[in-house]
Amino acid sequence: MTPLFISVLLAAMCLECRAQKDNVLQAKGEETAAAGGTVTLGCQYESSGTTNYLFWYKQDGNNSPKFILSRVSGDDGKTAAEFKERFSSTLDSSIRSVPLKIQKLQLSDSAVYYCALQPTVTGNTKTLYKNLWSKDNRILHNIH
Repeated sequence: MTPLFISVLLAAMCLECRAQKDNVLQAKGEETAAAGGTVTLGCQYESSGTTNYLFWYKQDGNNSPKFILSRVSGDDGKTAAEFKERFSSTLDSSIRSVPLKIQKLQLSDSAVYYCALQPTVTGNTKTLYKNLWSKDNRILHNIH
């Protein structure tokens, strides 16, 4: 029997960043793992802020990105109900890392995953969608 493989693309974004040194980096562009297994998606960040807000989003097909979880320096953050059972992350400020761990992989986990940094709280829920699109609104940034 041929195993099913889950493929995820990683993309990094910085929402509302205040300076060039505020950014996120996802070194690997693609991860492949077997269904039923576990994968950890890496995300390193640089920030001039003292309190950092890190987010993970999932985008599959032509759908808009979907919020998975957020982590805040010194706090556990929030995880969307539909992701609580299999998705987890811990923000490690000492090494500026917020990896996303996905357990019991399913074919439906194949998607583009975004790690995002928001150094300030703006309350603007449209920022993510706006920042994903190029200036001419034809292609998404940072997908490959």
